Amino acid sequence: MSQTPHRIVILGGGTAGWMTANLFAHRWQNRNIEIVLVEAPDIGIIGVGEGSTPTLRRFFSDLGIAEHEWMPFCNATYKVNIKFNDWSPESGVASYSHPFISQLDAFSERAFYTNSMTRRLGLNVETSPDKFLFNGWLSHNNLAPITPPNFPFKIEYGYHFDSGLLGQFLCDRAKQHGVVHIQANVEHALLGSQGEISHLVCSDHENIHADFFVDCSGFESLLLQKTLDVEFESFKSNLFNDSAVVFPTEALAEPPVFTEATALSCGWAWRIPLTHRTGNGYVFASDFMEPEEAEKEFRHHLGIKDDVAARHLKMRVGQVKEHWSKNCLGLGLASGFIEPLEATALHLVQTTVEIFMDEYENGNFGTQQQGIFNEMITERFERVRDYIVAHYKLNTRTDTDYWRENRENNHLSESLLQILDVWFRKGDINQEIHRQQLATHFGSTSWHCLLAGYGAFPELAKKQPGRGDLYYEKELPQLFTGCIMNFQTHMEALQKMREIQ
Repeated sequence: MSQTPHRIVILGGGTAGWMTANLFAHRWQNRNIEIVLVEAPDIGIIGVGEGSTPTLRRFFSDLGIAEHEWMPFCNATYKVNIKFNDWSPESGVASYSHPFISQLDAFSERAFYTNSMTRRLGLNVETSPDKFLFNGWLSHNNLAPITPPNFPFKIEYGYHFDSGLLGQFLCDRAKQHGVVHIQANVEHALLGSQGEISHLVCSDHENIHADFFVDCSGFESLLLQKTLDVEFESFKSNLFNDSAVVFPTEALAEPPVFTEATALSCGWAWRIPLTHRTGNGYVFASDFMEPEEAEKEFRHHLGIKDDVAARHLKMRVGQVKEHWSKNCLGLGLASGFIEPLEATALHLVQTTVEIFMDEYENGNFGTQQQGIFNEMITERFERVRDYIVAHYKLNTRTDTDYWRENRENNHLSESLLQILDVWFRKGDINQEIHRQQLATHFGSTSWHCLLAGYGAFPELAKKQPGRGDLYYEKELPQLFTGCIMNFQTHMEALQKMREIQ
């Protein structure tokens, strides 16, 4: 690289923009690279209670940010599990859990797989995911996933947090590490002679030039879609939801270490526990329900009176054909969004930035690796999409057209069709996941959580030779009951963190 700084401009703040700025500044702190973030001083962000996958924990660890530095500031709590309510009532499953998978589960995953196969053969054995995975035990006992020094296993976990406050925290940290923060209203961008973005034009007539641009401008996608005319591919054919209504409620006296996703008439409702309030949202499909109807149903669900104001949001679910086009990378809502189920939004931002940094360096900070990068990111979006689609395809609700049409929808990818075919033909689902190389997306245990959790099994055989799961009944409870004695309650852990702060 030349002595002139290589200039990268990020358009848009919020969690995605400031996460990117921090990752760039950390990775390239010893290179001749200038990181600039431009955001409008008067624009709000979609700041609601948000949950994460364990990937976010690695983000803070890589940047050397301790939990006591950011969690109290962002009113954050721990998350070890997602609990799904009322998605598959006809299977006799009132709720099921998808615990995050930890190192300790090496002792129990095989039993989970074996019992799931045994149940697929018609025998009545235990298949509840939370009984086989250690984070399910932490969740049931509302224990924080913080291990004492003597505990030899790594426990994976995520967080619940106020996304607006997290963006503010990351903004302050990025500026401390050399990121230039410009507050300006960008009206449009102009192209150079090769069709690349030349500069941003602001309302005060200032021009902001860069060698490379990152579009974090939200659903507006000012650079990637509006300026470079990159095509957007909608996922509407098999992900119907496009709207949400949001209400905050009071903080819970004992905030749980799990997110709840409860099926309602035309979508599902999240409940995210923070230390200062509880975040609630109803994600629904406007083709099946008007916003006013959704708000009325959600008010009734939460017990909220009419004098409490609601926030209505629109979602554009899908992804762009090219996440990296010319000299511009799209991130967050500007490049794609898969609805909030399973909390994959920030996970996709983080992994996209990490892969981009690798490929940008491999291409000597040029576009040589652009094609390889776009193939990898498109594949990740599609495989996450499959896992979310499966939640709707496998539902057993019969109360509304919304759920019936989701179940009857045959717009499924070949990858998803093969997974479901292997499962229902009683084949080796682990082998199929390995064959498709899906471990970097949702691995075999996650698919077992979904399929077994839904009760996606044939009818029980009329003659039962016995339960046949003594391994579960005797060994795993003894192992996990002893292990949870090493963990403190969620409230104790949060209190100790505030004392450290």
